[in-house]
Amino acid sequence: MMNKSPAVSVHGLRVVRGGREVLHDLSFDVPRGSVVGLLGPSGCGKTTLLRALVGVQIVAGGTVIVLGEPAGSPALRRRVGYATQKPAVYADLSVRENLRYFAAVLRAPRSDADRVTDEVGLGDARDQLASTLSGGQLSRANLAVALLGAPELLVLDEPTVGLDPVLRRELWDLFHDLAGRGTTLVVSSHVMDEAGRTDRLLLMREGTILADGGPAALRERTGAPDLEAAFLRLIEQAAGSPA
Repeated sequence: MMNKSPAVSVHGLRVVRGGREVLHDLSFDVPRGSVVGLLGPSGCGKTTLLRALVGVQIVAGGTVIVLGEPAGSPALRRRVGYATQKPAVYADLSVRENLRYFAAVLRAPRSDADRVTDEVGLGDARDQLASTLSGGQLSRANLAVALLGAPELLVLDEPTVGLDPVLRRELWDLFHDLAGRGTTLVVSSHVMDEAGRTDRLLLMREGTILADGGPAALRERTGAPDLEAAFLRLIEQAAGSPA
């Protein structure tokens, strides 16, 4: 029987860093098997929110429930995949060696290393040292680590940064393929043209959620021709300016 509960449920989340509140009373749910985009300019709190989802961010208030458990619970270690903005692979190991190492740490099948390498399009570079990879290749290697073990939830912090348009499209196709198999994805980006590739959008600015809904619904709500214009209109509305 399909689990109808949200993959992620956030209520009243507050985060304080350096004596300043950076996330302000956030509440939202993420349905299972969906691709949810977390969109907003750099510095708006996206990374802090993603860190809270995977349980590595100290919070000042509120609750974050992930796959039915408090975020960061030991029971979630092999059920949640997390790709940070900065690649977390070893420079002196090849792509294959990195992935076999992390597969062993996660107790994932050894064969997963080759599977995820092919999924992110690094098959031709599998024996290349990480130190010799381009920025885009490093981003893909980092994503491959998050895919090991077929996690139920993927939390991806700007996974397509530095990638060419063709590869970005291929990765978004992969994200939707994973969602079709039941994986839930929360994907952050500051690139507005990626917003339309999501099932649902959380638009963020200055530690708050301006809007939560499907791309088409947000365009209709604001009467904007595209999502970038919709985002700007939402900012104007939040500031009390004429829309």
